[in-house]
Amino acid sequence: MGRAVTVAACALNQWALDFEGNLKRIVRSIGIAKNNGARYRLGPELEICGYGCLDHYYESDTLLHSFQVLAKLLESPATQDIICDVGMPVLHRNVRYNCRVIFLNKKILLIRPKISLANTGNYRELRWFTPWTKARHVEEYFLPRIIQEVTGQETVPFGDAVLATKDTCLGAEICEELWAPNSPHIEMGLDGVEIFANSSGSHHVLRKAHTRVDLVNSATAKNGGIYILANQKGCDGDRLYYDGCAMISMNGETVAQGSQFSLDDVEVLVATLDLEDVRSYRAEISSRNLAASKVNPYPRVKVNFALSSSDDTAVPICMPIQWRHHSPEEEISLGPACWLWDYLRRSKQAGFLLPLSGGIDSSATACIVYSMCHQVCLAVKNGNADVLADVCRIVNDETYVPEDPREFCKRIFTTCYMASENSSQDTCNRAKLLAEQIGSYHINLNIDAAVKAVVGIFSMVTGRTPLFSVFGGSKRENLALQNVQARIRMVLAYLFAQLTLWTRGMPGGLLVLGSANVDESLRGYLTKYDCSSADINPIGGISKTDLKNFIQYCIENFHLTALRSIMSAPPTAELEPLVDGQVAQTDEVMGSDFKMLWWIWE
Repeated sequence: MGRAVTVAACALNQWALDFEGNLKRIVRSIGIAKNNGARYRLGPELEICGYGCLDHYYESDTLLHSFQVLAKLLESPATQDIICDVGMPVLHRNVRYNCRVIFLNKKILLIRPKISLANTGNYRELRWFTPWTKARHVEEYFLPRIIQEVTGQETVPFGDAVLATKDTCLGAEICEELWAPNSPHIEMGLDGVEIFANSSGSHHVLRKAHTRVDLVNSATAKNGGIYILANQKGCDGDRLYYDGCAMISMNGETVAQGSQFSLDDVEVLVATLDLEDVRSYRAEISSRNLAASKVNPYPRVKVNFALSSSDDTAVPICMPIQWRHHSPEEEISLGPACWLWDYLRRSKQAGFLLPLSGGIDSSATACIVYSMCHQVCLAVKNGNADVLADVCRIVNDETYVPEDPREFCKRIFTTCYMASENSSQDTCNRAKLLAEQIGSYHINLNIDAAVKAVVGIFSMVTGRTPLFSVFGGSKRENLALQNVQARIRMVLAYLFAQLTLWTRGMPGGLLVLGSANVDESLRGYLTKYDCSSADINPIGGISKTDLKNFIQYCIENFHLTALRSIMSAPPTAELEPLVDGQVAQTDEVMGSDFKMLWWIWE
């Protein structure tokens, strides 16, 4: 009958400027989509070059290599007989645009530039791109010669248009346009577009998935239609983690859900849906039909191709499902863990080093690494050959297969308790016990000799010796003596990160992990260039309140009983002298408790 359409949304772990790797993952996703019967394939935003190219977008090479990849995609047998929708930067009349390039059987159908650019928070798209401001307007785009030689086309449509196939009408949105108050899908839907395809580069934020899913479902709840969302996944070289969550929705209900956190580089979501369900849904909404009768039409690019087959009476149709959201504690366990794995394998280092103080923040960071080890072992168990290859390279053993997270943790994770005369035995014991339970290679050391040497240099030069407040010193002296300890720990952390594996007869170096939570960072309650200064900080965007809930989650799910005493202990930096062998300094001196700060940030 020609009404059941099969479409695919892809979540790809693309790397910025990794043109060859990105090409392989795109081709692989197209192959999977075709093998599952899809006749339209949607990929993430700027998937050819990678989203996080930053100022490399200014370079002509980035544009050139993107077109070289596009030429290979057009020539590939994998892209035949399926509409492919890929993302890349395009220079049109000397203006750079963030574009979708839609092609079929070696012919480019449409280049659709982004209309609403993301330019808040972590996004700076207006720095590199210009929004397309000509609504429902199409111009001729003159193709570069490397593309002309493949397609035989000299020009192609460029602008705000939709595709009219033999059986339906398809329109494109790009990431931020879904979040805009005047989203294109509203007017497109009124003009008869039945399938909306959104390619995104949307990063992970705690509790953000709820909003994204609600936006996608609401896009078709009032107006009917099929909405396809593809998203970048993983860490593409910047500090953000893109969390996939590819999804397909119809008439306000989710019909297919992709994973939010996964170590798979390529994930393809396929759904078969009945166009008649869209048409009957819209026919019952009189207010929608009245508005549709007045809408300004979009330019239509006619495509001699159908997303359905003529004989589809026996084709099974996807039914609505209930979206399964992760709890915030699960998100903390999985999201930063996947990000750490991406960062580790791409940095080509041999693991991580964490100064483990026995407090909540550093313990939560250690638990995230332990969760990463769980995810790696699970991926290998499920047959992920890419993850296994990365593991073997990281541990420098081609025969190694990770099966036990604790054993794998021992190979790639070093924890270090850096004691001073101001440290208590309680924090030392807590750090040691947690290290034993997660399996990390643990080091105990004392920094007193280094602290005294540094202070001694100051005294030798100035003839003055600073004292702690409890010994009669001023606030300036007290703070300076605390900061010396904290900064020496940073220096030692990097020294041990570079040479610990050397002492163990193992190759490579370690990435230093920081453990400063967002409350401390925003409040400024930290020492500059102490252990908050690191290569990466997995908890830098997480509040103390959420970290405490995450610690409880780890107690229950990872059975890390050492965390119970860490949870109950008062937070302290242990930078001031002990009183009768007990800690006298706590972090509440910052002037606000963490619950109050969490309420303010929220």
